[in-house]
Amino acid sequence: MPRGAGRRTGWSGWVSPSTRPRAPGRCRAGRRSGSRWRALAVEPGLLLLDEPLAALDAHTRLEIRAALRRHLAGFEGAAVLVTHDPLDAMVLADRIAVVEDGRLVQEGTPAEVARRPRTDYVARLVGLNLYRGSAEGGTVVIGGTEGEHTLDTVDSLRGEVFLAFAPSSVALYRTRPDGSPRNLWRARVAAVERHGDRVRVRLSGPPFDAVADITPASVAELDLSEGSTIWAAVKATETHVYPA
Repeated sequence: MPRGAGRRTGWSGWVSPSTRPRAPGRCRAGRRSGSRWRALAVEPGLLLLDEPLAALDAHTRLEIRAALRRHLAGFEGAAVLVTHDPLDAMVLADRIAVVEDGRLVQEGTPAEVARRPRTDYVARLVGLNLYRGSAEGGTVVIGGTEGEHTLDTVDSLRGEVFLAFAPSSVALYRTRPDGSPRNLWRARVAAVERHGDRVRVRLSGPPFDAVADITPASVAELDLSEGSTIWAAVKATETHVYPA
C-alpha cells in the first residue's frame, strides 16, 4: 500500500548477490546524493533507484536513507528501488519483491516478508532460523541432516508448513538442562562470531543446523569453541508456524 501520498506505490526489488539486474536510466550509487534529489525535483511519473546508498559510508548512509524516506513519502509517482541491503528494502519500500537466482521467490509488505520468509536466503536476510516440514496439530516434523526431527509448537496446523524462530530464542547449555525442554537437541558448534553487541553461534547437525545469538559473557561461561558439543533448546512459544 502507498506510504504518504495516496497515489504512490513504492516497491523494492531485493535481489540475491548472484542476480545483477540492469535497467536504462538508473540512478547509480557512485553519483553524489544530490542527483537523487534532482531526480525527484522534476516530478517524474516513475523513479528507478538502483543501489542508491551502496557507495556511502555508514554515517552518511544513515542520513541519506532517512532523507530519501522523507522525500519518497511525498513523491506522487511510482518508485522502484533495487538493492542488496535488506535494511534499505525494509525502511524505504511499501512492498518488497525478492529475487533469488533470477526467480521471484517472495512478494509482500516488509512486515509480511520479515515475519514469514519462504526461502533459506530470505530467512538469513531477515535473521530467522527456517525449516520446512509437515505439521499435525502442535507438532512439526522437519527433515534434518540425518533423518527427521520433531519440534513442538503452540500453533495448530496440518499439512506442509514453515517453522521459524529467532536466533535469540535459542538457549545453549553445556550439559543437558534440568526439566528437559520439549525442543531440545545436541549440536556441534560450527562457528562463533561477533554479531553487533551479541555473539552468533552457528550450530551444525545432526539433527539440523541452526543459529543462536548469545551474550559475550555466555560464550565465556559455556567455554564455546569451534567443534565443541553443546545442548540447544527453543521454547514452543518462541516458534512461529505458517502454511508453506
